[in-house]
Amino acid sequence: MSDTLSVEKSSSSDHAVAEMREVLNGRRRGLRAIAPFAGPAVVVSVAYMDPGNFATNIQAGAGYGYGLLWIVVAASLVAMLFQFLSAELGLVTGLNLAEVSRLHLPRGLVIVMWVISEIAAMATDLAEFLGGAIGFSLLLHIPMLAGMVITAVLTYGLLLIQGRGFRPMEIAIGALVGLIGLSYLAQLLITPVDWSAVLRQGVKPEIAGPGALTVAVGIVGATVMPHALFLHSGLAGERVRPHSEKERRGLMRYARYEVIVALGFAGLVNLAMVIVAATAFHSGHPEVAQIDTAYHMLVPLLGGAAAGLFLVALMASGVSSSVVGTMAGQMIMQGFLTFAIPLWLRRLLTIIPSFVLVAIGIDTTRALILSQVVLSAAVPVPMLAILWFTCSRKIMGAHVNGVCVAALAAIAGIFVLSLNMVLLAQIL
Repeated sequence: MSDTLSVEKSSSSDHAVAEMREVLNGRRRGLRAIAPFAGPAVVVSVAYMDPGNFATNIQAGAGYGYGLLWIVVAASLVAMLFQFLSAELGLVTGLNLAEVSRLHLPRGLVIVMWVISEIAAMATDLAEFLGGAIGFSLLLHIPMLAGMVITAVLTYGLLLIQGRGFRPMEIAIGALVGLIGLSYLAQLLITPVDWSAVLRQGVKPEIAGPGALTVAVGIVGATVMPHALFLHSGLAGERVRPHSEKERRGLMRYARYEVIVALGFAGLVNLAMVIVAATAFHSGHPEVAQIDTAYHMLVPLLGGAAAGLFLVALMASGVSSSVVGTMAGQMIMQGFLTFAIPLWLRRLLTIIPSFVLVAIGIDTTRALILSQVVLSAAVPVPMLAILWFTCSRKIMGAHVNGVCVAALAAIAGIFVLSLNMVLLAQIL
């Protein structure tokens, strides 16, 4: 069995590394030069299309029409910037963000960062796991607990692919990402969208009341994901080690291209989620807030095809994002504490809260929304750490952030922190 895995790992991941080196050394050009580098940003893009996004985007579209599209655009741009900085940190240091933090920050601060990051990882897994379970429950007409068992089995099965190297996992996640995107593209073709209003509201900042602010912060929490910032640095740094400064610069260039394409795609999917919800529900059913209610109402409003596509996207999102969340949780613990618990044990510990919530009758969509607010409160930790490290010449050397990049990152960080502070003041 181990010999078989070794051959598969050599024939996929090692082959991809060889292709990347050919490109970096100028022996491969054109479109064939791009494909080998696609992977890390594609994997983390799942975090930007997880069931938490479904929940917040349904509320945003149903309750406020196209009015919060601008926050989706803004959050997507912030995510692109910080995901590239995360990848850059991994490519320059060869370490993930948690490892860099452990090596360069005081131990007390490292422990605090680890605790906050683990809480964020649990909130992430809650949203992702519940979302997949809701999808299976609605599609197969089975109890929610049964849908959770199916989701748990599928995600654990996908996690075992990690033993075959990085490429099989990237391909599997990429296929699920493509399925989510195609499902929403088809929904847009079915939905009668007011595109002029979409274009106008996409660039017009406004918050229509306290309720809209809560949803807006939830959108930020569902878009700029803490665990994705940790994971991207590790995936980029461990995938292929540069042999020279020329190779490192080439890797950073292709990482930039991949972030723009993969995260841009994720941003468009989020926009599509809000647009479909706004077009279907806002004018006649602005109270729609639950994922299951949205599914049942899509049938008479847009037809069975649109409702079916919605469920396909939700299930693909739940399974893939749950896998990615567990990968990130392992990396966070290993990076901060230098050890990790067995994969099956982490998977078990992170799904127990979901089973408890469903067993005691907590509204699942409400739990999804609140989990995104928790993530929004936690995301400044990795954001500030990435900004600090990538602005350090001691750590980044010649690749330290320039003035313009540092300023943009600081403004983006202030934007996210400001939303959090306003929400906290509102709650108090």
